[in-house]
Amino acid sequence: MNMRWSLDALYPSFESDDFNSDLEKSFDMINKIKTWSENNLEDSNNAAKKMEEYLKLEMECLNLYSKVSAFARLTSSVDAKNEKALKILDKLQSKATELTKPEVTFQKWLNTLDNLDDIISSSDFLKNHKFYIKENASKAKYLLSDEEEILISKMSNTGSKAWANLQNVVSSTLMVDITVDDEEKKLPLPVVRNMAYNKDPNVRKNAYEAELKAYKKIEESSAAALNGIKGEVLTICEMRGYESPLEETLIKSRMDKETLDAMLTAMKESLPTFHRYYHRKAELLGYENGLPFYEMFAPIGEVDIEFSYEEAKNYIVKNFRSFSDELANFAKNAFEERWIDAEPREGKRGGAFCSNLHSIKESRILANFNGSFSNMTTLAHELGHGYHGHCLNDETVLNSSYTMPVAETASIFCETIVENAALKDANDKEALSILESSIQGYGQVIVDIYSRFLFESKLFEERKDHALSVNELKEIMTNSQKESYGHGLDHNYLHPYMWTNKPHYYYAGLNFYNFPYAFGLLFAKGVYAEYLKRGDLFVKEYDKLLRATGQNDIYDVCKMMNIDVHSVDFWRSSLNLIKEDIEKFIDLSKSI
Repeated sequence: MNMRWSLDALYPSFESDDFNSDLEKSFDMINKIKTWSENNLEDSNNAAKKMEEYLKLEMECLNLYSKVSAFARLTSSVDAKNEKALKILDKLQSKATELTKPEVTFQKWLNTLDNLDDIISSSDFLKNHKFYIKENASKAKYLLSDEEEILISKMSNTGSKAWANLQNVVSSTLMVDITVDDEEKKLPLPVVRNMAYNKDPNVRKNAYEAELKAYKKIEESSAAALNGIKGEVLTICEMRGYESPLEETLIKSRMDKETLDAMLTAMKESLPTFHRYYHRKAELLGYENGLPFYEMFAPIGEVDIEFSYEEAKNYIVKNFRSFSDELANFAKNAFEERWIDAEPREGKRGGAFCSNLHSIKESRILANFNGSFSNMTTLAHELGHGYHGHCLNDETVLNSSYTMPVAETASIFCETIVENAALKDANDKEALSILESSIQGYGQVIVDIYSRFLFESKLFEERKDHALSVNELKEIMTNSQKESYGHGLDHNYLHPYMWTNKPHYYYAGLNFYNFPYAFGLLFAKGVYAEYLKRGDLFVKEYDKLLRATGQNDIYDVCKMMNIDVHSVDFWRSSLNLIKEDIEKFIDLSKSI
């Protein structure tokens, strides 16, 4: 089965007539929006008509631009040295800065309309986009002058975006020197990181040591990139009047501080339970002083649960069908139509992601599949993201954009489906292995995410004063890991370079892309509990929930499922489900 994706549904190549025609059209659309906004947004006459015309122009432009940029971005994600893709991306990013002025002009114009609600209610088209319009009007509070906004947009191409591109290239092309079977090799970083799941402890430790050593080759460039990006973020946040990058992230996430504080309170309370898990895993592997970082993903038990790519596909589709045919058919189609690139190789970025391509009503999923149970659940996770996009296919592009926290809801829900299915059919030895794999993932989303939140908070605090050295960044990271993991980990074997490994730190527009994962896990747990109570009646409500994520604040989305995210008790109840799994794991590990 082919493990590389096909992008032909976008374009056959950069040289194709379709690609170059759409590229030119997207540039023409940007020029058209610029001219239209200059000529039509000077007064409130015919406001409803003007609003409709602007939004329709914006939708047409977004559909074209997102299609050509996705082709370049997806191409570069599996081929970091593809000069054509990188050149096109740079060209697109530069041209996109010209949208800043019409966007700012439109937002400021909306804010001048005293009767905005009346104008919106006068048109079915505008009513359908009420949330998008109102959200844009509220953004005017944080806008600078037109000249400043344009300058910031242009300078980011040679600032934060250039730093991010540098980090992407150096990390994607980093080759790790490692000894494998007494042979010296140079392997891509994702291949070496996947060795953390190997059943041989010597392989795991060897890979960890080689990985950390390899980061020394890029530590200075990565630190420079991180300092440049976070420095820019702080400067612009202050200029716009945000209290902090965290406040900006919360506003952009459509999430309030009360929700975040309630969730973090419950997460912090749960850490001792996770520490018990790490201690027990350490004992099972023969360690006395907590778990070394390189054993975090070590398989537990005599049962090796492995999948070929074909087996992973069949397992996922089969268990998705237990929830709904639509979900199963979506996943089956994604595999068969080659929407997934699962093969680890040089030049391909690590990790996994899903890109929902609204313009062609498809998705593309990147993974680095090595056959482990965890890799199988990662595929299910990313297919959940794709299904979320699938549920929004009939919405306009303006109503299909959802924020980071709810972005993880469908993915973790799908992950839960396959994990629970595996547990249901397992004997005690298999259950031990499956539970451990699941808890391992929960630990990443709760404990490690908490350490990343602590790291980024401290990073921003220190960056206000000075650019941080490599040693300072390493120290902040290890201190954050110590606080979050406690003595569950052996403090002599932490991961001081996690700030180099995680790409999210290098996206100026995605600060604090850590707590949304915890939100997604815990909210999805609550939603899954509703599914268990209500069965088939829940399926339509679930799809409705996913469709609503593009047009509601998080609090209102959650309220659709009768969930109060301001309540610490809700977050505790979801974490208690994980605690039950940890207790089962500990009990099973003592009885087998």
